[in-house]
Amino acid sequence: MARPGTASRPPSHARAASRRDAIREILARGVVPSQDELQRHLRARGIRAAQATLSRDLAALGVRRGSGPEGPRYLMEGDAGGLPIEPVRRLAESVETNGLMVVVRTKASAASTVARAIDDARLPDVLGTLAGDDTIFVVPGSARGAAALVKHLRQLLGV
Repeated sequence: MARPGTASRPPSHARAASRRDAIREILARGVVPSQDELQRHLRARGIRAAQATLSRDLAALGVRRGSGPEGPRYLMEGDAGGLPIEPVRRLAESVETNGLMVVVRTKASAASTVARAIDDARLPDVLGTLAGDDTIFVVPGSARGAAALVKHLRQLLGV
């Protein structure tokens, strides 16, 4: 219970998890060359974090500095800038099919991040993805592949 006159805040571990999810999404969406730039992106989402906190978060997420055609940038572990499946596992909530198409439901505003991870994984049974805010349409590689793809995605995404 909050003290009188103060706002209730989520526990620090919940804030850290939320901040790290935001960092994953920001890094997945584009080139972030510096911690200052990352802080600006986080502030735009209403998240304030000191440089030391960001350094700890980046280390905990396995983020490393790299270089590409765009210059220096932060990269997630797993490939040359793509987003591996593991960091987005907590963002997926369900995977269902109607027999033709697979629908992945995610936490709010996480669909594009999860869809990019699916695309970057280059799964042979996925033809492509289309993401909204919290819903992803996943097109199976074959007309009969939806049921098998649901099982595969549920295993990969931990749902």
